Amino acid sequence: MQDQDSYQRAKKRVEEKVGFYIHLSIYIVVSTLLIIINLSTSTQYYWFKWPIIGWGVGVLFHGLGIYVFSEGSVITKKMIEKEMQKDIYKK
Repeated sequence: MQDQDSYQRAKKRVEEKVGFYIHLSIYIVVSTLLIIINLSTSTQYYWFKWPIIGWGVGVLFHGLGIYVFSEGSVITKKMIEKEMQKDIYKK
């Protein structure tokens, strides 16, 4: 049963990471297209920066959620270990 639980958690983490890579890939492709459209239609004003910045913030938070603040991240594991150590010293 524990092997099945471990497998399901690992599968979920992999699916989350694949979802992030798809999100990042689409962001890069669309951003490139926006830059091309802007530069080919008008070089007076660079409007492409606004959707790129806005969407980029979303991609950044998506990445942070997957790699920094997720259940399996290194930072989260260290924080859990630290809390467990505090709990041990209280007893």
